[in-house]
Amino acid sequence: MRVLAFEDHYDIEAMLVAGGLDLTGWTIEQRWNSSDALEHIRRFAPDVLLLDHYMPPMTGYEVLERLLNADINRPATIVAMSSDVKKNQAMLEAGADEAVVKFDLASLALWST
Repeated sequence: MRVLAFEDHYDIEAMLVAGGLDLTGWTIEQRWNSSDALEHIRRFAPDVLLLDHYMPPMTGYEVLERLLNADINRPATIVAMSSDVKKNQAMLEAGADEAVVKFDLASLALWST
């Protein structure tokens, strides 16, 4: 599984491991800001895209909107993972597939498929 995370404060791989997930065979890349987000998505071609909302210079919502309007293959699963439930809901309404408060990221059912 290829996972691309846009998160500026917390180490996503460490959070998933701490949540009990076995990451054997996974490739995880984390971007600590949203500069050139679409180019990173195009280059990495993730199966799962994780978007924090509060992340400079673009919000996760803005990255999502631009991705869905760009000529880039859409990841199979896009997860809104802000600590703000309202921002996650906005990303769901804009086209994200799942939403979770980032501290509960390891609990998503998609990891067990």
